[in-house]
This record gives sequence, structure tokens and C-alpha cells, in this order.
Amino acid sequence: MNELYWCISILDRKRLPEALPLYEENHASVNVVTLGHGTATNETLDYLGLDETEKAVILTCVTRSVWVSLKKDLERRLRIDVPGTGIAFIIPVSSMGGQPALDFLTDGQSFEKGEVSEMKGTQRELLVVISNQGYNETVMDAARAAGAAGGTVIHARGTGMESAEKFFGVSLASEKDVILIVTATKDRNTIMESIMKNAGMDTRAKAIVFSLPISETAGLRLLDTD
Repeated sequence: MNELYWCISILDRKRLPEALPLYEENHASVNVVTLGHGTATNETLDYLGLDETEKAVILTCVTRSVWVSLKKDLERRLRIDVPGTGIAFIIPVSSMGGQPALDFLTDGQSFEKGEVSEMKGTQRELLVVISNQGYNETVMDAARAAGAAGGTVIHARGTGMESAEKFFGVSLASEKDVILIVTATKDRNTIMESIMKNAGMDTRAKAIVFSLPISETAGLRLLDTD
């Protein structure tokens, strides 16, 4: 089964122009890109031969077969396997907010309906919501109405957004908010449905949502006692 994953790549910011075409070649052209700052000490940077800690974070959905191909290219062409160059990893997707969102995120990848993977037995999930920038409160109002406690917002830039018209019949803005919400697995579907209804593709927020399984947590004791 060609399972679906959320791929996270962290590279030196100056490598971004090289990296994005590589993703497109591997049919992973729908990405969210944000900027970050590494926390390595100067001594570590000197040891690794790096002169800066400015990072680019690339987020995209990939199937297993695309990940195998993408990983090979990241290692062969960007030399990501060289210490200090960057890292990339995948997390299984457990649920997707609607077939159009699935088709959009896997555009160009070989993936059949009903193949979304699910890690059994997890008590919490991370909901990942990608919306037009400036509508994070609309998303959170919808999530809270369904029982969500809160979320974290990351501002990012979307790539491959021009393909959205094929799946949704609308064009999407390139500036994005990524909202991360941790919730109990039992509440996942209710919250996702509320987001899709109140902040989904029929609204100005144009949000899509999917979930990732969380195996362990720290700092959620108060939520666990509710």
C-alpha cells in the first residue's frame, strides 16, 4: 500500500532555490515553505563547516514511493546526508479533511482513495491546517467551537498553489498560515468537520486540514484530566 506521509525538510536557507525544483521533479510540488533559525553553537557550526544557522523548512505531503525517490535525490543532489547540510523526515498521515484536499496535496503522485494510513492506538493527534494568511482566528474559532483548546500559528509561503483550481475550482493565495492543533483522537473528526464547514474551501479562509498521529506527549497533564 502506497501510504501517505507529511514530509518535513530543514535545509540551509540559501539551498532553497535548489531544493524546490527537486521537489517538483519528484511530483511533490504542493509545498508550504517557512523560514527558521538554527540553534547550534558557534563551535558546532565551525566543526560542521557552516557559516550561518538560517534555515528553510519545507513541508509537503508525499506517498511512500515519492519519499523513496525524493530521499534519494536529497542525498545525491543536495548531499543532505553530509552532516550539517540538513535533515528530512516523514510522519504518517492518519486522516484527511476531504477527498479534494487529498487530491490537491497528492497532485501528480500515484495514490488511490482509501489508502490513507492510520496509526492505531494513539490517544492524541496533531491537526495541521493550511489556510490563506490572516484567517487563523476563523480557523481557531471553528476548532474551539468543536472542543479544541488552542493552537499555534506559523506564517509561511505556499508553492504549487496554481493547481488548486483543478481540484477546488478556485485560486489560492500564496501567503499561508499553518495552524497546529493538538487534540484527543476521539475529538479529531468533530474538529476537522467544524474547520471544513466554517473555514474550508467554501470560505475566504480556504483551509485544508489533515491529522498526524502523536505517540507521546509532555505538558498536557491538565488536558488529560478533563
